[in-house]
Amino acid sequence: MEKSSKIYVAGHSGMVGSAIIRELQRQGYKNLLVRTHGELDLRRQDAVESFFKAEKPEYIFLAAAKVGGIAANQKALADFMYDNMLIEMNIIHSAWKTGCRKLEFLGSSCIYPRRASQPMKEDCLLTGELEKTNEAYALAKIAGLKYCEFLNRQYGTDYISVMPTNLYGPNDNYHPTNSHVLPALIRRFHEAKLSKASYVTCWGDGSALREFLYVDDLAELCVHLMNHYSGDETVNAGTGKELSIRELTRIAAKVIGYTGEIRWDTQKPNGTPRKLLDVSKAKALGWTYKTELEEGIDLAYKDFLKMQGSI
Repeated sequence: MEKSSKIYVAGHSGMVGSAIIRELQRQGYKNLLVRTHGELDLRRQDAVESFFKAEKPEYIFLAAAKVGGIAANQKALADFMYDNMLIEMNIIHSAWKTGCRKLEFLGSSCIYPRRASQPMKEDCLLTGELEKTNEAYALAKIAGLKYCEFLNRQYGTDYISVMPTNLYGPNDNYHPTNSHVLPALIRRFHEAKLSKASYVTCWGDGSALREFLYVDDLAELCVHLMNHYSGDETVNAGTGKELSIRELTRIAAKVIGYTGEIRWDTQKPNGTPRKLLDVSKAKALGWTYKTELEEGIDLAYKDFLKMQGSI
């Protein structure tokens, strides 16, 4: 990318998209193209086609998506699949029709099989059954990355994809029921601290193993890949480190300053037992994460307080 290239960041108001905007600006890219949902409904094919014909972006970061945690995914399976399929197909197809030079598709590590060998390499895709609690979202993301691959193979495009692990950081979604595990814990422990609650109840039994990546570290990788990687196979984005949800709650409670008891509701699902990415490919391409988990949670909590108007 040239510093003056026209770059469209789809989903710029979300956690990932806003982090990519920050990273592009930090590196001196000035010709950034964005649209709010009110200005452009990415689910409408006619609107997306008109936008691309008028603007003709040269590079695209496709970070727009309907996202949520286990509860949201289970409650709205059809919505998650439909909305995400429409968003990604409309953008990728219009990018190809209008001659976009390069597109980067943002997926999720939930695309990999529930029982995949750990750590999960990029080539384990479609080798086993998906986790049922987020199957609809995963299927939509698989379709998006495969469409990029098939356009490359059929038409010689330069479309790439990156699959992040669990993300957190500035501009996250802290909804009480529809958020992912880490922002949900931040909100829950903060409210428990304010109310002086004697205990907090968390889902599952705490045994599931997870990996977490600070979103600004992902954004750095996204820009790096746009400039230095081409290929049909996706690139994993993570830390290569994992911990149990039980340990995660302990660290989050410590950072937030909650000292009460943590209880577990074992009637609620754990999700995939283990989900660790093999990030050797990203490292070989010259990238590694920078932000350790406790530091990142502290930064995320400060952002949460700012969003709440507490600081």
